[in-house]
Amino acid sequence: MTAMNETLHPGQTIDVVGEDLDQQGRGLARWNGWVIAVPELLPGEEAKVKVQQRQRRMWLARRVEIISSSPHARRPPCILARDCGGCSLQHLSVEAQNTWKQERLTNTLTRIGQLDPDVNALVSPDRESLGYRNRALIPVRRDGLKVRLGYYKRGSHRIVNLNHCPVLDPRLDDLIAPIKKDLESTRWPMDSDLQGQPGLRHLGLRIGVRTGEVLITLISATRSLEGVEELSAVWMRRWPQLKGVTLNLQPQRSNAVFGEQTICLQGQDSVEERFCALSLELGTTTFFQVNTPRAERVVEQIRDWLTRVEANQRVIDAYCGIGTIALPLAAAGHRVTGLEISPASVRHAGRNAARNRLNTTQFLDGDVAQHLQDLLPMHDALVVDPPRKGLEANVLAMIRNHPPKRLVYLSCDPATLARDLKQLAGDSGPYRIERVQPMDFFPQTSHLECLVLMSRISCATAPETA
Repeated sequence: MTAMNETLHPGQTIDVVGEDLDQQGRGLARWNGWVIAVPELLPGEEAKVKVQQRQRRMWLARRVEIISSSPHARRPPCILARDCGGCSLQHLSVEAQNTWKQERLTNTLTRIGQLDPDVNALVSPDRESLGYRNRALIPVRRDGLKVRLGYYKRGSHRIVNLNHCPVLDPRLDDLIAPIKKDLESTRWPMDSDLQGQPGLRHLGLRIGVRTGEVLITLISATRSLEGVEELSAVWMRRWPQLKGVTLNLQPQRSNAVFGEQTICLQGQDSVEERFCALSLELGTTTFFQVNTPRAERVVEQIRDWLTRVEANQRVIDAYCGIGTIALPLAAAGHRVTGLEISPASVRHAGRNAARNRLNTTQFLDGDVAQHLQDLLPMHDALVVDPPRKGLEANVLAMIRNHPPKRLVYLSCDPATLARDLKQLAGDSGPYRIERVQPMDFFPQTSHLECLVLMSRISCATAPETA
């Protein structure tokens, strides 16, 4: 009988030592051949844990008692951190978070990508480890006369009730408690999961970090919220920085927070953000990175990498969204074509281009691979910012078949990045890796962004970074 077959059962208490963290920020330990995942367990900590549930070759457990703690453990800045699913690493010092993220990226590139590039030091926050989020989408539920407003408890749909969130921009955080009090004074049904009577589902808050302009959005399954226009008017009079209140209708029982229709109740349906010296319009459903200073740093790095090697390049920005990468590149003198599957985002990017009088850009909606087939042979550089799942196989094939001189890859998942780099810069790939720059967009969480510069093997080495 192997050690793996030794009995474990729900409710059993065992002693474990944390060895690592997983992608969700849970501590990983081993016990007689089993992997044990434990929230709040840090590497090096010894703890008693209670086994709860088996998932394939792993058991989930909860921490019962710390026998010896990590020197990197700290009291979480938020009193709700243990339950709230919004953050996963608040119990770990910021310095140790940075070290773990850097090591995780390096190990993932080696293990999955079979690559061994030099990885630059993580660009981590100085004053922005808290109070950095420029947007919040917060589930709501009515519990008798009270309103529960907050993020879900880890692994559940139970709302952890909050009045403050320290990772939010303080100007948004200050709005939560008074808005919650106002919502309690209404008679609206509220249920984020749409299990009962249709009503309010989420509260949306957005701020232009550089401008201070605020947008409040009520996300509801129904248009029939008695007195919603009057309450919106009260908010507009109360907060001068509030530029508008919108109502987004999401009647579908799905994981999508937003529905297709948005109604402007008061003021305007967007705010202005100043980004890389440009003016951007951000609406209710606009995707924009939640950490404005860090997103700006990424775009500045891309711009510097490309501009220093060659001015006035023809650049493709794939998965361009509303133009947050394309427009600063155009402002630096490049001719940029943005590709995006969403027609609404393409229209939004076009408005932002016109807003900044940038006429060296064009934005095309539709399938990225199809556009690349036509455009790659005529362009000098390609920037890709794909979703978490990484590049699709047909996009990778298109790049391998028609590699532009330079390729910049912005990734939000180290595992899919490593998988794609193996195809692009492995033994049979057309590129060599010039720079690997991890960026911490999401302090207090296990998420990690990474920027990679590649040059076609037939081209000269890229210049030194700043």
